[in-house]
Amino acid sequence: MTTIDIDALKQRYAEERAKRLRADGNDQYIQLKDQLAHYLDDPYTPVTDRVPKTDHVTVAFIGGGFAGLITCARLKEAGIDDVRIVEKGGDFGGTWYWNRYPGAMCDTASFVYMPLLEETGHMPSEKYAHAPEILEHSQRIAKHYDLYDNALLHTEVTDLEWRDEDSRWVIRTNRGDEFTAQFVAMGLGPLHVPKLPGIPGIQDFKGHSFHTSRWDYDYTGGDPAGAPMEKLADKRVAIIGTGATAVQCIPELAKACGELFVFQRTPSSVDVRANRPTDPEWFAEMATEGWQRRWLENFTANLGGFVLPEEDLVEDGWTDLARRIREKIMSLPPEDFTPEKMLAAYETSDYEKMSEIRARVDELVADPETAENLKAWYRQLCKRPCFHDEYLQSFNQPGVHLVDTAGKGVERITEHSVVVSGVEYEVDCIIYASGFEVGTPFERRAGYDITGRDGLKLSEAWANGMVTKHGTHVHGFPNAFIVQIGQGANLVANVPHNFTEGGLTIAMIIKHALDGGYREVEVTQKGQDDWMELLYSGPQLGAIGNADCTPGYYNNEGKGAAVDWFLGYPGGAMAYFQYLDQWRSKGDFAGLEFR
Repeated sequence: MTTIDIDALKQRYAEERAKRLRADGNDQYIQLKDQLAHYLDDPYTPVTDRVPKTDHVTVAFIGGGFAGLITCARLKEAGIDDVRIVEKGGDFGGTWYWNRYPGAMCDTASFVYMPLLEETGHMPSEKYAHAPEILEHSQRIAKHYDLYDNALLHTEVTDLEWRDEDSRWVIRTNRGDEFTAQFVAMGLGPLHVPKLPGIPGIQDFKGHSFHTSRWDYDYTGGDPAGAPMEKLADKRVAIIGTGATAVQCIPELAKACGELFVFQRTPSSVDVRANRPTDPEWFAEMATEGWQRRWLENFTANLGGFVLPEEDLVEDGWTDLARRIREKIMSLPPEDFTPEKMLAAYETSDYEKMSEIRARVDELVADPETAENLKAWYRQLCKRPCFHDEYLQSFNQPGVHLVDTAGKGVERITEHSVVVSGVEYEVDCIIYASGFEVGTPFERRAGYDITGRDGLKLSEAWANGMVTKHGTHVHGFPNAFIVQIGQGANLVANVPHNFTEGGLTIAMIIKHALDGGYREVEVTQKGQDDWMELLYSGPQLGAIGNADCTPGYYNNEGKGAAVDWFLGYPGGAMAYFQYLDQWRSKGDFAGLEFR
């Protein structure tokens, strides 16, 4: 193995980070409203008129993505049929309703990423299923659990208010609904509100433009299933952004566009994807009772803690990185098992892995200057790791041009061009692969605030940062639950596993409340305080959001980690899931008060 100069790497990482630091942090992005509101229009499903709802349901769930589907499935299994999902999209799927860009696929193995496979009897067609299959699976779950009939699609909540006199939530929407629910749960997801870069002149462009989460196939031709985008053959197209979405759609654009200009501020790390079809015989033999839970737990156990499972069922880039780090640490002699030397071993393993990823760029990209600009100079978990087998090779095509901005981003946009360092690139279309809001306040991402007991607003309760128990319960907001990754497992590598455990727990709590004749359930102040104290008491396993990382949504755009959101159980994800199982299995739900 080539000797790595760690000091030189640290210096290069610091230099590259410094290029990208900005004083405005998240404020560099702009909300899609007013003149930009059209970027949010649904290009996939027409809105149909309906009569506003003024009824009552036992459980209302806000969000029809995986969090809502999983939680409502568990509620149905528990015998609680009176559930309603409110979803702003025209169908179920959440992220996978909106993300229909060409080449879209899950970047965690289908067998652990797609929920409720065993319950619905579905075999993923590939190790990494493409978007149409994931959307179809979301619809399959909704049909299997009869979630369509009572759902409100193309509907956005505008107000959520607790009514103390009858212990109910009042839900108001943009479709004129005003109905009540005994319990309300929210699965808003970390990635559902598109954002645009605040580039001067962005509203002046006279050509065509759209965000990747609202792909315009009427303009490009083609379809989500992979049909050629024949309408781009004579077009000069710009794509702004080189994150996880761009890594997947750029290879497809490269095949279709007359010319493609890729505007890059920070390159992604792109490792081997190695996707392949699922062997039906292998799947039939593997998929015995309880198989998906075994796979979920095996994947998570391979990512966290110091005791490795004997087997790695998933065998992907995530588990490879984790196992390499673990092996490097466990190879230390006993006298070196100190926090400082274990951290040094962790960092060495990361430097080695990232050096391999950079070397892969040289192997696959023909032009030396382009290859150099595509190399990621930061630790692998500073930004979302990417995996793809065609992305880097796309830059070998003569019509594909990488416009590296040296960490500064696009300078401005004119009526007909994108400008970088004073050079104008005239284009017909701009595609914004600029991602979603993450570090912004809850009420901004949700589109509404929540009014709890005694008029307390959630924005007020979280004025100094998010505080919860398990990331699910907030004091002052009875009968309300949040399904998310933060302040629980904080398992970023496989977000649906967080939802799987959270949804099951919420269903058990609601069933316990209904069976016991309780009107309300709420976390006590002490229960919430004790949980937050526990979260801050121990080391956080993992390197997400480190202060020395290049700016991105993992570290609040370089302003330091949004600690309250990325805070996780000190023992790691698997330890949290084991704790949560024990906590709910006891049946008393310690820290919650039933009234």
